[in-house]
Amino acid sequence: QIVTLREVREENSILRRADRKLVEFRDAKPATSSPLLLGITKASLGTQSWISAASFQETTKVLSSAAINGKLDLMQGLKENVITGHPIPAGTGLREFENMIVGSKEEYELLMTTKEAMSFDDEE
Repeated sequence: QIVTLREVREENSILRRADRKLVEFRDAKPATSSPLLLGITKASLGTQSWISAASFQETTKVLSSAAINGKLDLMQGLKENVITGHPIPAGTGLREFENMIVGSKEEYELLMTTKEAMSFDDEE
């Protein structure tokens, strides 16, 4: 949110009187860009993913180059994850949500109790 310096000072004054943490801010920086026009072939082959590039054109060339150079594909894009049948890195498919358990508190407590019981059985 962009606010004026006066609004920030007023808010900080209120926070200071309430003995709360002050709002931190920085000067706004304008967004800059430079156009880069690539044909669809160069754009597809210019990706860092060799799996994605191989699926478009020059498959033999791309696969041979990847094999000869020992390339590693980090599988960060949508296309390569769809090709290999993995969850796409978007929404709930993001790796940070991979081990997240969604459910009610009761279900979570039951799951934790079951896990504890299973680990207790393993110790015996």
